[in-house]
Amino acid sequence: RDVITDAGTPCISDPGNKLIRAAVGEGIRVVGVPGCCAAVNALSVSGFDLSSFAFLGFFPRENADRLRLLDTMRRDRTTATFALYESPRRIMGLMDFLIDAGARCSVCLMNDMTKLHEMSFRGTPAQVKEQLLAKGNYDKGEYAVVVEIDEDYIFNKREHTVSAEAMLVDAMIAGELSAKEAVAAVLGDENNSYSKNELKAAALNLKRLFGG
Repeated sequence: RDVITDAGTPCISDPGNKLIRAAVGEGIRVVGVPGCCAAVNALSVSGFDLSSFAFLGFFPRENADRLRLLDTMRRDRTTATFALYESPRRIMGLMDFLIDAGARCSVCLMNDMTKLHEMSFRGTPAQVKEQLLAKGNYDKGEYAVVVEIDEDYIFNKREHTVSAEAMLVDAMIAGELSAKEAVAAVLGDENNSYSKNELKAAALNLKRLFGG
């Protein structure tokens, strides 16, 4: 069956993704006819929510940069779907990074789109890694990657209506903690909106106010 449109690439910001998702769920192979670029073509056959998406270019090489980008993806509450490119020599490294980082997401990995041996790999990062290993020569061809962040993995940062000092005092009282321990405790809360330096400054301010 074909899905065609007279208004641009199908399944981009239209309900076509529901059809793609259903087809994938039934084990039907989905192939995109070239659109304006590889990223858009990969997005159109991902089956992910494309009411909003972002293109991130090539995934960073350095682990610190990768962690920062993953953090950015988790914090973007306007979209959960991201398209990016990766070198065939580093594609396994990308899956390993997502696994090691505990990233909760779905991946649609497209290899050699529009060519004779086009392949797609779908699932969690661990599942996609298994599929790549089964393929064997996964370090060949070109890759476009689409990632959909799981809803419960999105970083829902809460804007605090109380000061950092008040948060530290609450942590100190609730856990019978020292100021230093309270800083660590507040930093460990993934919904915390204060930086380590801000919390340290707040702890010093408490010391000035109350002594000790």
